[in-house]
Amino acid sequence: MTILILGLVLFLGIHSTRIFADDARSSFIAARGVGAWKGLYALVSAVGLAAIIWGFAAARSQPLVLWPRLPGMAHLAALLTLFAFMLMVAAYVPGNLLKARLHHPMVLSVKLWAAAHLLANNTLADLLLFGGFLVWAILCFRAARQRDRVAGTVYPPGRFWPTLITLVLGALAWAGFALVVHAAWLGVRPLG
Repeated sequence: MTILILGLVLFLGIHSTRIFADDARSSFIAARGVGAWKGLYALVSAVGLAAIIWGFAAARSQPLVLWPRLPGMAHLAALLTLFAFMLMVAAYVPGNLLKARLHHPMVLSVKLWAAAHLLANNTLADLLLFGGFLVWAILCFRAARQRDRVAGTVYPPGRFWPTLITLVLGALAWAGFALVVHAAWLGVRPLG
């Protein structure tokens, strides 16, 4: 469990600099350049992600169950992750309505993904992993919206075709991940 916690601290910590240490981040970039920041960010993220994967896999071998699984939660989680995939795609497709209305669809995607997995899973490792990402996403979304207000950011309006493309690509990505990749990488078939 220690490795999982260390991985979460590293990964979510470096991803939280805009939330808790934006001035330090800006000072680092001013002193050393954006390339040095991106290099440090990538290195810490990679080490953190590797520790999360290793720690979570180790914790799954001896799970500490915290609550009973509720019926139907796996199906609800599958539905919520469909929307999470659509939101993730919305972060990259220009001119879609989801980004125009929600402004930060990637962070909302992480929030929905984490909440869905908390509904469907019941161990301490699940609570640490998905709960950690959920708290991070809530704080990150709040900070991003505050930065938008301060900067007076205006998002362009969404259009029909980019929105349709976003929804279709999100659904296809979700189907591929749920039906093939999730089982191959994680050994769990979310759709049975």
